[in-house]
Amino acid sequence: MVSKRYACLCVLTFVVVMIFSHAVAYDTLDPTGNITIKWDVMSWTPDGYVALVTMTNFQMYRHIMEPGWTLGWTWAKKEVIWSMVGAQATEQGDCSKFKINIPHSCMKNPTVVDLLPGVPYNQQIANCCKGGVVGSWGQDPSAAVSSFQLSVGRSGSSNKTVRLPKNFTLLGPGRGYTCSQAKNVLPTAFISADGRRRTQAMMTWNVTCTYSQILASKNPTCCVSMSSFYNSTISPCPSCSCGCQNKNNCVKSDSDIRSVVGMMNTTTIVAPLLHCTQHMCPIRVHWHVKLNYKEYWRVKMSITNFNYQVNYTEWTLVVQHPNLNNVTEVFSFDYKPLIPYDSTNDTGMFYGIKFFNDILLQSGPEGNVQSELILQKDMNTFTFKQGWAFPRKVYFNGDECRMPLPEDYPYLPNSAHAKAIASSTLAALLLLVLLAFW
Repeated sequence: MVSKRYACLCVLTFVVVMIFSHAVAYDTLDPTGNITIKWDVMSWTPDGYVALVTMTNFQMYRHIMEPGWTLGWTWAKKEVIWSMVGAQATEQGDCSKFKINIPHSCMKNPTVVDLLPGVPYNQQIANCCKGGVVGSWGQDPSAAVSSFQLSVGRSGSSNKTVRLPKNFTLLGPGRGYTCSQAKNVLPTAFISADGRRRTQAMMTWNVTCTYSQILASKNPTCCVSMSSFYNSTISPCPSCSCGCQNKNNCVKSDSDIRSVVGMMNTTTIVAPLLHCTQHMCPIRVHWHVKLNYKEYWRVKMSITNFNYQVNYTEWTLVVQHPNLNNVTEVFSFDYKPLIPYDSTNDTGMFYGIKFFNDILLQSGPEGNVQSELILQKDMNTFTFKQGWAFPRKVYFNGDECRMPLPEDYPYLPNSAHAKAIASSTLAALLLLVLLAFW
């Protein structure tokens, strides 16, 4: 009896762990979003193969910003990388066994990074050399691809002798991605430029990497504040929204940081250097209900950068609100509706206009971007009551932001509230009268 209970408990634990492990990497607003890494073996060599590796970001609103992606794996046998084009291994490793031709990398578990822009043409291939920056699919599919080529040796030179690499890792640029094992798929087909010839890879395998905010950071990286024209109260970001571990190292004024800003290094990940706030978040999104018209209403959105170390390039803002199914006009931002499910149209992606405000500069006088949007009312659902005019969820660069508690939203003055104030005032006057005649 005990053994049966123990077996049932083990099965239940396994099921819960499996469900949780998949849940943390599942985004309800982008259910099919992932980064797919495809290896195409283009030709065989005497001791190995030449492969084209293509990384495609199918995530609608999450991109890879500076200092870019880092890809790693473990070889299944004793492979070496003879040469690379469009990327480089960060470590050569121990290649002392080779006397004449020295490999590019002899590491058992190589780590590869993209080349920087401006490298010589003989080191480039298509979609390479962007410093590891990869755009989101929702913003620009043509910028959501990164590629490199490598020549692999000591691997076998046929479909039967090649063993797939394993234990893939992806930093983009920080933690958060979990990668599957490599899986053989149908060889990729290639069409010639004139469209008259079709060729295919000798062998193709795919690796799928999914993102989890829980793995990326134990605290949120942004927060939301709210205000409205019908209430003078501003609902601030909750205190320590993003954790207060940087409270002792924050900067109290812009003048104190001028000597540090010039020391920014975009080739490595640095700890955030934040402006001192009660929320201690690098990013704050403010939603202001600005105006009310007969058939429309107007909202102002502001994004403020409190991080002195980071310029947010190609930033994205995702908002979930039921009235986003009827957006009339958006000023200063580009806008694209996100419809992950056919039955729901309540989510939209906002992002900067190219060469105008697509870079959110570091904290300071220029460290903010703003937009306004006009939405048409649906008289069957529209209301200012109970916080309906405020967003349900907000994401910045793919990470969900911390929202104020519902009871802290700016409330709509109503007759009941006015009657309560009037009743309390009348009671106070009666008390004064009674005290006067006592």
